[in-house]
Amino acid sequence: MSSDSSSKKRYVSTLRMYIGPTNTSPGQGKNVLAASITSATRTGIDTASSTGDSCHTPTPLRSLDPPLFTEPLEDCSADEGSDITLRGVITGSQPISVSWLHNGEAVFFGKPLFDGSETRLVVRECLPEDAGAYTCVAENRAGKTSSSAAVCVRDFETICGVLNATSHTSPPLNNNIMENRGSKLLLSSNNDSVFRQSSSTISANTTSPGGPRKVSTEVTPKKRVSSGTASLQFKDPPSHIEARLGETARLTCVFSGSPPVVSCWIQNKEPVVDGSELWVESSDQSSTLVIAEPGPEHSGRYTVVVRDRKSSAQHTLTLSVIERPQSPASSPVVSLLSVSPLCLVLSWSGPCYDGGSAVLGYVVEVRRKGPAESGDWSELTAHCKSTSYKVRSGLEPQGEYCFRVRAYNVVGVSEPSEESQLIKMEQIAEPQEESPRTYEDVTIDSTHKVTDHYNVLEKLGVGKFGQVFKLTHKETGRVCAGKFYKGRRAKEREAARKEIELMNFLHHPKLVQCLGAYDLKPEMVMVMEFIAGGELFERIVDDSFVHTEPASVRYMQQIVEGIGYMHQQNVIHLDLKPENIVCVDHTGTRIKIIDFGLASKLDPSTPLKVMHGTPEFVAPEVIGYEPVSLATDMWSIGVICYILLSGESPFQGNSEAETLALVTGAQWEFDEESFEEITDQAKDFISSLLNKEPRRRISCEEALVHSWIAEPISSDPSTTKCLSKEKMKRYLAKQKWKKTGKALLALKRMALLSKADGPGTATTPAEDSPLSREAEQALQSLEVKLRGGPQFSLTLTDQTASQGSTARLSCHLTGYPDPEVVWLRGEEPLEESSRVQIEYEEDGLCTLVLAQVGPEDSDVYTCRATNDQGKALCSAKLIVKE
Repeated sequence: MSSDSSSKKRYVSTLRMYIGPTNTSPGQGKNVLAASITSATRTGIDTASSTGDSCHTPTPLRSLDPPLFTEPLEDCSADEGSDITLRGVITGSQPISVSWLHNGEAVFFGKPLFDGSETRLVVRECLPEDAGAYTCVAENRAGKTSSSAAVCVRDFETICGVLNATSHTSPPLNNNIMENRGSKLLLSSNNDSVFRQSSSTISANTTSPGGPRKVSTEVTPKKRVSSGTASLQFKDPPSHIEARLGETARLTCVFSGSPPVVSCWIQNKEPVVDGSELWVESSDQSSTLVIAEPGPEHSGRYTVVVRDRKSSAQHTLTLSVIERPQSPASSPVVSLLSVSPLCLVLSWSGPCYDGGSAVLGYVVEVRRKGPAESGDWSELTAHCKSTSYKVRSGLEPQGEYCFRVRAYNVVGVSEPSEESQLIKMEQIAEPQEESPRTYEDVTIDSTHKVTDHYNVLEKLGVGKFGQVFKLTHKETGRVCAGKFYKGRRAKEREAARKEIELMNFLHHPKLVQCLGAYDLKPEMVMVMEFIAGGELFERIVDDSFVHTEPASVRYMQQIVEGIGYMHQQNVIHLDLKPENIVCVDHTGTRIKIIDFGLASKLDPSTPLKVMHGTPEFVAPEVIGYEPVSLATDMWSIGVICYILLSGESPFQGNSEAETLALVTGAQWEFDEESFEEITDQAKDFISSLLNKEPRRRISCEEALVHSWIAEPISSDPSTTKCLSKEKMKRYLAKQKWKKTGKALLALKRMALLSKADGPGTATTPAEDSPLSREAEQALQSLEVKLRGGPQFSLTLTDQTASQGSTARLSCHLTGYPDPEVVWLRGEEPLEESSRVQIEYEEDGLCTLVLAQVGPEDSDVYTCRATNDQGKALCSAKLIVKE
């Protein structure tokens, strides 16, 4: 056949003729009851033939026109997942009823349309089993006609094969021969394939078009429906989880996916292996990592990797194992008050480690000693929010008491601190103003140890230089503080020696004094005055203190006096900040300046440049690595004064880099709310100090004669109004968190540096980060873990149905790859038809639907599921009652 003729389309129409009864003449031959006449038309060729014996036909209804396809259906081919549209045009007397058949069976799928002239059948997202012969039947009172077309659907495997090997492309569907054999309609084309839609099979036919046809009885398994649902996703997964020490922790991530879903967890780049300490509990909706008794070693990052039939996902979270805080670092220091013979103030240092959760407060306890000693500790308060507490009641005259403190957080209460010194209430004495004293230069003792002259008591604090302990002189009993330098390296010992020697220039009542020094390897110690009042800002937020602007003037005057004396000695402090301003006691307003570890003596002939200091208080010239001067300290004094009056830092940013940028640009302003009650003189004093140009800052001498310092503040009520402490409390809380967070920040920086093994940039949280090597390995193992043979999570159950009703046999399947399903009646596979439908949903629910059942449908029905991992069977009996 020429290529020209083979490219023409074929239309097939089927007409039905009624043959008359047996009352024919003897010469008419055999009696024929009915016959089908099929006319075939090809574009450009009109043929019509009829064969058979002559017959008598009933008289037609001449007043009506029977239906006629002026445009018959056309053969078509489509790829799996695309739409099929069959179209025809019908003429004839109305009304005309239209129905559709698929391989001789009524069509229950697709969308049929008919507007009186044009008829259509639209099948959305076609499947391979939608291939076959489609017939449109049109009928009115005058007659019936039909038009058929062949539809070929290429499945995904065939499409991929065509794309990858074009030499094996199937030829177009031409010269189709359609043959109706009862309920089985066969299509044969040049590529010798047979489609049996009623049994959902595709099998090979090796005979030639003109020879006998051999039909396979194998049934193509039913595949699970794919609804195109979204890929695997986590549902609001946690980014951080806190677990209490020793209490079972459960790290749970919930997700949505297409079952089955498998998951695994990764810790420290290693997959978590189930054991007695750690194990994973998983389902198709969530995955939980259980830690039986979490400890500090379990803190860190965890990654959960999940995989389902279609996709994968991962999520990383951090776990913090929190515990009770450590006990306070020092025993309470007791200061007696002059306002009442039975009142005193306790102060102490917070714990060195808060247990991973912020300290919420302190419990203060007291115990009385003496002849009536009970031996029991009683609670003074359980809600102290700072590191000082004023005891106003409960103490008896001539009683002897000692105190201790516990810290608490959300987990619990710490062990108690060391006990305070024994205090006898009858020994209360009013604090006296500091009397004039004589100062002596200190010479470093290289022949004795500090313990030869002093008793070393509790630790008072820890810093980058070393540690500070409380000391008492063995002969006089005088209480002092000992600064124990690290001193292992020559550089550290030289820095300590420099500080000790520098303090011989700093003999002033507002500067802490050095009382002695010892240098006997490996130990190097400086003995200083013991200042019991605590940090100035901590004193201000205490409930017993009234914070006013006049009181702030008194504090600032003393700071300027102390720094002014240092500047007279040509010494700059270079580390002025609130922590280095301490109160002499808990009652008065006397202060002293401490910590001269960064102080330096200026040499006019050699400019000094430094790269150290606290970002919020350091001057712009330090950040710019420009020469420093006495004016550098004046900037820091201005920042301290700003915070003292407002409770807010003028340059504190959201990060250290932002803070440094604000300082460098000298970008600050008076907050309207915070400075509402502050005088203009105070604002002018601050402005004259916070000037970016060092030469324009006022000196200590000029500061002492400034109107805010030198002239008494008016007695107007607005100037003596109590200032709010709330912002100051928030500022101090933030500073404490900064201190405790430094170690964590250092660890974070180390972790970031350790990841920078090669070039590249870090991804932002909004970007999709690539899978890590550990996650890729986990996905490979999950792929293996996901694979499994078919299993019935819900099995078939025996059913009893009434005649004429619809019976449904349902089961639920799991397995990967998706099992394919064949239903059997007895030993014979079932074919889908108008009465038999197989529903196989995406969630694995598989249902056999039998419509209009009768007694002959009673039998044993079996669902057979198979994939490349195995096979599973499930059976049930159906009984139909008449």
